[in-house]
Amino acid sequence: MSFFSAGTFVAWGSIAYKYGFVAVTIQWTMCLGGIITAFLLAPRWKRTGALTAAEFIRQRLGAPVQKFYVNIFLLVSLFNKGAVLYPVAKLVSVSLGFPLTSCTIVLGLMMIAYTAIGGLWAVMVTDILQFVILTAAVLMVLPLSLDAAGGWEKFTQQVPDDFFHIINGEYAFGFIVAFALYHISYIGGNWTFVQRYTSVDSAKSAKKVAFLFAALYLISPVIWMLPPMIYRSIDPSLTGLNTENAYLQVCRLVLPPGLMGLMLTGMYFSTSATANTTLNVTSAVITNDIYKALINPGASDRQLIRVARLSGLLLGIGMIGVALLVPAAGGMIEVVLSIAAITGGPSLLPPLWALFSKKLTGKAAYIISGASLLINLLFKLVVPVLTTLKLSRSEEMLLGVGLPFLLLLFYEFVIATKEPAKEYVEYRLFRLQQQQETAIQSAAEKEAIRKQNHFGLRVIAFSLAFTALMLYILSLLAASGNILVAVIATVVLLTAIIPLRAARKLRKQPGYMLQNNIPQTDSDAHHHLKNRESKNEAYDERTRQ
Repeated sequence: MSFFSAGTFVAWGSIAYKYGFVAVTIQWTMCLGGIITAFLLAPRWKRTGALTAAEFIRQRLGAPVQKFYVNIFLLVSLFNKGAVLYPVAKLVSVSLGFPLTSCTIVLGLMMIAYTAIGGLWAVMVTDILQFVILTAAVLMVLPLSLDAAGGWEKFTQQVPDDFFHIINGEYAFGFIVAFALYHISYIGGNWTFVQRYTSVDSAKSAKKVAFLFAALYLISPVIWMLPPMIYRSIDPSLTGLNTENAYLQVCRLVLPPGLMGLMLTGMYFSTSATANTTLNVTSAVITNDIYKALINPGASDRQLIRVARLSGLLLGIGMIGVALLVPAAGGMIEVVLSIAAITGGPSLLPPLWALFSKKLTGKAAYIISGASLLINLLFKLVVPVLTTLKLSRSEEMLLGVGLPFLLLLFYEFVIATKEPAKEYVEYRLFRLQQQQETAIQSAAEKEAIRKQNHFGLRVIAFSLAFTALMLYILSLLAASGNILVAVIATVVLLTAIIPLRAARKLRKQPGYMLQNNIPQTDSDAHHHLKNRESKNEAYDERTRQ
């Protein structure tokens, strides 16, 4: 859900209205990216022992290279999430009649506020709740919109002949291939997703995260994109940027007032979830990988929290500014796809390559990323002005992903020596030392973590039950679709049992730490470490030799 936003309905909904099923094909590339990530990338990220992608880049490629990628990440996040804030502000503005600028500022400030107050836990709980709310709302829209169109047969008769082709318009086969390669690198290497893979308990769990993402993106795009496709048969008059309103228009047509509010709430929280996750990750990078690592290594927890909140505030304000400029840049589709084409491959592929390569050096990664970014920017901004050459959408995406990939291949098999890079040797030695120096947390800290997990699960269970109650009330008040709303409310109520059972199971595990071979006291931890050191002594000696 950190990948998902109201932009899905605005950007891809616009494509679904204009070109049809190709909007689903485009989103299926995200499913492919999740599958490849599950098999190859997510477990490797977990095995690095790093908590963030920036930390791995510093360990593997060096601090100067890390600074370079941190700057790119912060800049790209600023523009990407600013573009994501724009569509939800537009949805609220159009549906409620408020000025777009005011909606953008108010919604942006709300996102900043609860990210700063709640941190990652607030983002995670919101992810789950907005997934449930939005799924409930979307499942209502689909049958109601089909009914408004006069049924499936009439819908298919009223749309163009090529409406159900898997490729269509400017979204040709080359674009789909390039976009699939981009999403493999994005889902596997974007710092927001890397945090999901590294924060779980094992490589197996990291793989499950990516598989769940892939499964949801196999099914969900069909459910999401059918309503704007159906609306094309009801009202084919939308043109230009107005096609971005297709999903909202079909919702206004078929949903009664209470359910329309539910849809807007779901869209807002879906957008806030992806923006909040980015704010949280960027604040973590600025706080841990810049301020603590480079500026003030002895900073207290209180100082780090202040820096994190201040950095989140400044980044959030920047996002609001970008969102206000999106209409002038040609709309959300142009902004999102251009950013993806220009920065995706150069910023994500070299760090991913470093997960596998023993030869890649920090200098080579820096040069390949910098050269690819420069060439992509030239073809996007300079070449069309000086010449008549302008790359198509497919060519732009292929250049953005293909160029750094080819440069990495050329370096790996032509330029690089047969011996492992110095940075790789130092990284392996660091990892061996890190594995031997087992992090010892006090029993009190372990218990605090367990209590926090228990509390979070109870909050999720309560929130799901409360959401179900609101849906039951809506089923009584709604002018139409009452039975459908009540059925979905029942499903949501049943899902509340899952976190509730998990919380009870966690509470009944007083021996949780012993069962997981975690020492419960500092004395136990000392003996645990001594035993481990003695067992590994022979292996350690061979490693040093």
